[in-house]
Amino acid sequence: MAVTASLVKELREKSGAGMMDCKKALTETGGYLDAAVDWLRKRGLAAAAKKSSRIAADGLVGVVVNANKGAILEVNAETDFLARNDVFKNFVATVTNLVLQHGEDIENLNNTTYPGTTHTVAEQLANNVAIIGEKISLRRAKILSVSGGIVVSYVHNAVQPGLGKIGVLVALDSIGDNARLYDIGKQIAMHVAATAPMCLSIEDLDGEVIKRERTILTEQVRPIHNREDITAKIIEGRMQKFYQDVVLLEQKFIMNGEIQISKFLESATEIVGAAVRLTSFARIQLGEGIERKEASFATQVAASTPS
Repeated sequence: MAVTASLVKELREKSGAGMMDCKKALTETGGYLDAAVDWLRKRGLAAAAKKSSRIAADGLVGVVVNANKGAILEVNAETDFLARNDVFKNFVATVTNLVLQHGEDIENLNNTTYPGTTHTVAEQLANNVAIIGEKISLRRAKILSVSGGIVVSYVHNAVQPGLGKIGVLVALDSIGDNARLYDIGKQIAMHVAATAPMCLSIEDLDGEVIKRERTILTEQVRPIHNREDITAKIIEGRMQKFYQDVVLLEQKFIMNGEIQISKFLESATEIVGAAVRLTSFARIQLGEGIERKEASFATQVAASTPS
């Protein structure tokens, strides 16, 4: 696979490594992005795999909750200016409510009748594009629900209630006091917005992610320690640190750095008057993983990349 300027840029944003290191990593690994990230990490040149790509796309994330059910929707646009446009904001809020009613499948959502009209969401979107003059697209949606308890939301960088740059939902299963349960959920939702965990529990973590991390740690540790028993202990210690970085229940609570989220939930039992179980969470950050083209940087990289 050819090592292109855009590929070098993508690796640089994904890994945090220098431009020339990224170019070398891609050359050494045949242009494969994931392999290049591993190559950089084994040499201490990249940040942890958890690090997200730089956020590039614009638009809004909509969030809505109705008691024990909540929905998040990401709608992308070409410029940040559109996030302050009333037509666009009303469209995102309206379609987010449709997600709550009709589900998170984007194709199905596009074919749903837009409220107050005889046409579909897709047709309304096309009308808005004609009015506003920017490309708009529904990117992804997520629904959470819980049979007993509540779903709590949080919006970061809100432009108005329920619309912003990061949307979070947390589902809490409990028969305890709802007002106090809401306060617990809001704190956890703010934590999720800040830490971007990969999953809820260690059991939910993809086996391939665990295998990949263990392989990288083994490569890092072996040159330092020859004894297998010491190596194994160091690797397990670092795996535990990895879990604390990416697994929500293992993370240290940002509101109180002394306890894990799992322990915080245990202590919440006394506050709400019943056991509290975090059953699921959802987090959508605007533009996550979408790259904005920057000609000046591409030109810079192209100068040092073989044609």
